[in-house]
Amino acid sequence: MEGRLINRSGSLPDAKTTPVADSSVLQIWGGHRLQGHVKISGAKNSALVIMAGALLCSGNCRIRNVPSLADVERMGEVLSALGVHVQRNGEILDIDASEITSSKAPYELVTQLRASFFAIGSMVARLGVAQMPLPGGCAIGARPVDLHVRGLQAMGAEVQIEHGICNAHVPGENRRLHGAKIYLDIPSVGATETLMMAATLAEGETLIENAAREPEVVDLANFCIAMGAKIQGAGTSTITIVGVPQLHSVDYTIIPDRIEAGTFLLAGAITRSEITLSPVVPEHLAPVIAKLEEIGVSVIEEAPDCLRILPAKALKAIDIDTLPHPGFPTDMQAPFMALLTVAQGDSVINESVFENRLRHASELNRLGADIRVKGNTAFVRGVPMLSGAPVQGTDLRAAAALVVAALAAEGLTTIQGLHYLDRGYERLDLKLQQLGAKVKRVSIGNTE
Repeated sequence: MEGRLINRSGSLPDAKTTPVADSSVLQIWGGHRLQGHVKISGAKNSALVIMAGALLCSGNCRIRNVPSLADVERMGEVLSALGVHVQRNGEILDIDASEITSSKAPYELVTQLRASFFAIGSMVARLGVAQMPLPGGCAIGARPVDLHVRGLQAMGAEVQIEHGICNAHVPGENRRLHGAKIYLDIPSVGATETLMMAATLAEGETLIENAAREPEVVDLANFCIAMGAKIQGAGTSTITIVGVPQLHSVDYTIIPDRIEAGTFLLAGAITRSEITLSPVVPEHLAPVIAKLEEIGVSVIEEAPDCLRILPAKALKAIDIDTLPHPGFPTDMQAPFMALLTVAQGDSVINESVFENRLRHASELNRLGADIRVKGNTAFVRGVPMLSGAPVQGTDLRAAAALVVAALAAEGLTTIQGLHYLDRGYERLDLKLQQLGAKVKRVSIGNTE
């Protein structure tokens, strides 16, 4: 891999671009139209799991279009703690996992980033052993790892969870997993990815039924295929993997972030603005575009990888049920709720994926929204106008919802909890500024 320099310190060289948690707030003066073009970054959820997938390769992997995010930085730290050499140069990430010196991931990092747990699949497949603390991340509900564990056990691993640590090892001399037929009780993205990675180096054929169909699962499969894995059916509910002895180096570009793209579409819709965004994969945004058109907004495919949003004369109330892909994505539920706060009529949002993902409703109400929550259902009555106020992001997508709402609110909105926002949106404030939004990031204590 040409020009590769390995950063042996374990940190990503451009980590300074990621703000320190809780060190700043976002000030947004709403009511301004947006215009222009916004560049969509690489998919966060692809980047994280593909970084974990790089552990399967005993050589070097170059990953392109990697967003500069706090979660990506943290994942790099997890890999470095395992002895992997990680170096960043702009949007390019070089990962050299030729020598993995530890099979134990650090507790303090994994408990902050759920996606890092998914590396247990690639570690057990490559090393025959792994010690992974139980995962953390945004507090949006229970996301147990039992599907991961049962799948690895079906493939021959012995797995025990003790004192918050998941210990897995493959008995026998060759310490190699074997193929298995696995049925997932629910189409879990994390479990599908973990078990697909594990199966790439297993002996024989693995069949994953009721698999997740998300674009990020397909992206991981394509990454593994580019390294020499034999995978069929990714993007459908049945994935077949035939294990190979080893995988080789690869130069791979990850897909655009469909959730960031959806968030900018909503920013355009709520401000009655015409903006373009690229690169995107329009089919990844199909459920979001369908709901936008139902609400009265037009989304035009200007080019195969470029979308233009045209403002609606009036926004109509609609109902939303979050579902696994290809249904409406749970990650778009909070930002879409922000848009529905100013739609005409009553909307109903049913969150069926996570049981604790409506906490942003109370923060949106601080801005003048009229939202009632009962269980996992939010009842949104549209209001003529939102008003600026101090609010607090409670998780990644909740913080994004507050940004969307603030863009249309009259006056100044101050958003705290930016460490959540920085986990999933690359320089969101700067991208909004380039579109003409009045947005300013300021340090706490300097908010005049």
